Amino acid sequence: MWHWDIILILLAVGSAAGFIAGLFGVGGGTLIVPVVLWVLDLQGLAQHPYAQHLAVGTSFAVMVFTAFSSMLGQHKKQAVDWKTVFAMMPSMIFGVFAGALSAKYIPAFGLQIFFILFLTVVAFKTLHTDPQTASRPLPKLPGLTAVSTLFGAMSSWVGIGGGSLSVPFLIHCGFPAHKAIGTSSGLAWPIALSGAISYLLNGLNIAGLPEGSLGFLYLPAVAVLSAATIAFAPLGVKTAHKLSSAKLKKSFGIMLLLIAGKMLYNLL
Repeated sequence: MWHWDIILILLAVGSAAGFIAGLFGVGGGTLIVPVVLWVLDLQGLAQHPYAQHLAVGTSFAVMVFTAFSSMLGQHKKQAVDWKTVFAMMPSMIFGVFAGALSAKYIPAFGLQIFFILFLTVVAFKTLHTDPQTASRPLPKLPGLTAVSTLFGAMSSWVGIGGGSLSVPFLIHCGFPAHKAIGTSSGLAWPIALSGAISYLLNGLNIAGLPEGSLGFLYLPAVAVLSAATIAFAPLGVKTAHKLSSAKLKKSFGIMLLLIAGKMLYNLL
């Protein structure tokens, strides 16, 4: 049984993850994965061969609830472009499942370095984009399918909801910041659901997982973190719509730099 201090820390992290998810249209996995690893460490499971799998799977399961709450809030604000969501969703889901199957063949270190560099470039581009600069429209269906598949696969590899990829892409394609973030929240939910199902199924036949696990989903952490994220995601949505588009874009760029810096710190 967990002590109350562990539960309170999980609630605090879940609250922050939910707020960030609502504010920026992301899943919050960059906060959730480390805290799940910390909980496993407290139980003497840090060296468990599937600790990272459990952390990523649990993150996806929490994001199912977080992303849904965020998506609902953005829908009420009429900030979700459902036409774009339905155009990108099938290939994103395919990318998630393909990424989950291919992850074991890709060197984790190289993948993380690539992702850090990618986020850094996108962050600086977001921070320095002139709001008056003309942006290209969304690609035609073949190009959009390719981009969506790649975003789904990359999300699966690193355990995120895809917002750090889809938001800059949509802004580049001429979406206002609020619309890009709202639409990204609509895309984050199918990514989270696909990721959770993938990690659940892939871990069903693995012996020696901690008590309370269902596949690679650690259900006690899912329950506590989800309760907090659901409560705070709507607050993030409300805050996002009080900010100007320029301030929202700048805040998003800073968040991408923080994610890249945190990933680099974890590698070092």
